[in-house]
Amino acid sequence: MKIRTRLTIRYAAVTAGIFLMSMLFIYLFSDHSRSQTFYRYLQREAITKAHLFLNNQTDAKTLQSIYLNNRNFIDEVEVAIYTPQFKMLYHDASQIDIIKEDSEMIHRILEKKIYEFYVGHYQAVGMLYHFNGKEYIITAAAYDGYGYANLHELKNILIAISLIALSILIITGYLMASSALKPVSTIVREAENITANHFDRRLPIANENDELGELSRAFNELLGRLEKAFTSQKMFVSNVSHELRTPMAALITELEIVRMKEREPERYRQAIDNSLNDARRLIRLIDGLLNLAKADYQPEQIKMEEVRLDEVLLDARNVVMKANPNYKADLIFEQEPEDESLITVYGNSYLLTTAFVNLIENNCKFSENHSSFVHIAYWEKYAIVRFSDNGVGMSETDKNNLFTPFYRGANRDVAKGHGIGMALTKKVIELHHGKLDVYSQPGEGTTFVVKLPHRFEADPTT
Repeated sequence: MKIRTRLTIRYAAVTAGIFLMSMLFIYLFSDHSRSQTFYRYLQREAITKAHLFLNNQTDAKTLQSIYLNNRNFIDEVEVAIYTPQFKMLYHDASQIDIIKEDSEMIHRILEKKIYEFYVGHYQAVGMLYHFNGKEYIITAAAYDGYGYANLHELKNILIAISLIALSILIITGYLMASSALKPVSTIVREAENITANHFDRRLPIANENDELGELSRAFNELLGRLEKAFTSQKMFVSNVSHELRTPMAALITELEIVRMKEREPERYRQAIDNSLNDARRLIRLIDGLLNLAKADYQPEQIKMEEVRLDEVLLDARNVVMKANPNYKADLIFEQEPEDESLITVYGNSYLLTTAFVNLIENNCKFSENHSSFVHIAYWEKYAIVRFSDNGVGMSETDKNNLFTPFYRGANRDVAKGHGIGMALTKKVIELHHGKLDVYSQPGEGTTFVVKLPHRFEADPTT
């Protein structure tokens, strides 16, 4: 069932319920008003006949004759007069006797003074009447034909009004629901046109202040994030394909050339060495891609624990120097920490080691003496690590694109690489709630500044 139909049914049901309750209240109130009015009429008729009879202004036969003659044409009131001792003094038609008085009824009338009740469809009243210092019991009964006829007409009118009103309510509810949900239909049509080839489209926002406007704005923001991720993924796949193709093509070419004819053993060894170098480049590239993918994980998907920065930096230096014996990295502590928590962070040691390896290698690759100077300092809330070199430096354009995956700057000829390390490093630092800044000028070297919060600042459980 569509929302439009549900809203129409709910609106019609609630409004119809209130409307029908109002109609029922009007009917019941009218019936109660009719009943009370007729009781007052019975009392007046009873007192009038009793006064005529007790004052000897009209004899009993005349009153009875009038009652019997009028009874054939109108709903005449039947009146009876008794003494408190239940002695009947007068009765309009004792052979008919609508009320059928008894001693219990007479006693109840004496107690209540006025007693109103129904006898079938007839309304009846009994009252204590004082005349010339004496007490009398008067009863009166009649059928309110005129009142019931009016009540019946009122019921028909209310039913007709209810049916008409309910029809109008259903139609109005449907039109209102359609009008209210019209923007939703527009959103659905626009959303259906958003495909992988048209990711730049956005949902229309008719009113930014209503709920649908907020929904459209949130959906557009989601589309923006998805478009950015989708574009990045396409570029990533494209760049990966290109980067993987180059070493693979070199490896295949080298092997095909050697395979074309018989060669000297030395030439075979050279071909094998070249192939091994290409394979190693390929492995380094794949490792970099895997680490880059890990850095894209959500924090809750990565194992985090307490990590000492000095130990991670020592591990990173050992990894760099083992892979490149001609590289040199000096660790310099600006001051000895009195509390080891000041050089402790909450993070993943593998990813942090990978990031620091990339920074040290970057210093070493682009400096003539292949050296990196690592300065470690700490403050109340942060630990700060500076990676410096006295190498070739970089231009403003290269600095702005340094953390773009697969970007190679103007100094690409100085050292080999794939343009992955810096992008990976920045993601790792940000994953640890840190900040990475770069300061460099052409010919004046480069300094990377890593700012990481202490364990008790980054750990969400503390």
